[in-house]
Amino acid sequence: MTDYEKGITRRDFLRGTTCTFLAAALGLRVDAQEVVKEAVKPAVKKTKVVLIRNPEVLDANHRVNASVIQKMFDDAVTTLLGKSDPVEAWKQLVKPNDVVGIKTNVWAPLRTPKELEQAIKQRAMDAGVPQEKIGIDDRGVLRNQIFLNATALINARPLRTHHWSGVGGCIKNYIMFVPSPPQYHPNSCENLAAIWKLPIVKGKTRLNILVILRPLFHGIGPHHFNPTYQWDYKGLLVGTDPVALDAVGVRILQAKRRAYFGEERPLKPPVTYVAAADTKHHLGTSDMQRMELIKLGWTEDILI
Repeated sequence: MTDYEKGITRRDFLRGTTCTFLAAALGLRVDAQEVVKEAVKPAVKKTKVVLIRNPEVLDANHRVNASVIQKMFDDAVTTLLGKSDPVEAWKQLVKPNDVVGIKTNVWAPLRTPKELEQAIKQRAMDAGVPQEKIGIDDRGVLRNQIFLNATALINARPLRTHHWSGVGGCIKNYIMFVPSPPQYHPNSCENLAAIWKLPIVKGKTRLNILVILRPLFHGIGPHHFNPTYQWDYKGLLVGTDPVALDAVGVRILQAKRRAYFGEERPLKPPVTYVAAADTKHHLGTSDMQRMELIKLGWTEDILI
């Protein structure tokens, strides 16, 4: 008897034989062994994505509450990794001998919050990484020795619409790791995921955080910013798969655009890079059916 056959439970057997009897009753030819194998085929493991929101993370002037965002971040990471203690969770992400680069985004109108940068840095240190082996950077990563020698990367940026790629998310945040970003602009930046295969980043990313505190859901032209098209979503998306996070982020922006404009208003340019990251570059999953989206905290107007 094979290990596979040994692993078939009584429930599996009954499920398989029931299918066989039903097929026979309908006059269909069946292979009982194949029916049982199909019945006990293991479920495909879903990609876990954590969405956490808290109405207290921003004050009336949109300033970030450092203690609240730390708690949100900790709750998201512990949920993602199945740990009760955030430090123990971080010990799964980084080791004391790692060199850790925290890749942020410094676009002035909508940057990665410094409070979140410090929350990430603190947890890396709590896990045993010396402060001098942790760097926080965006546009200077190719000149930063921490990033040039990094063994672990943490990727954190805000969600917004984007003139070149339709949406700026986790995948696009690594464009500063290439000397000539415009070479990735064709066809709405379709091949952004190819950057993730470069030696400077390949296999190093331990965690992705898509910041959706006050996302930008509409823009016209390069570097366009109008706070009219921001809203207080007050959330974070956290996961190990950047494709999954961006796919969820795109759906949230699309839902907000429908609600605001009162009609279907496609993103321009169309977002091609998320699906391509999945089907062409095999970086992660863009299919919501293959994700486990875990929602924590505040649910009002969650949009997904």
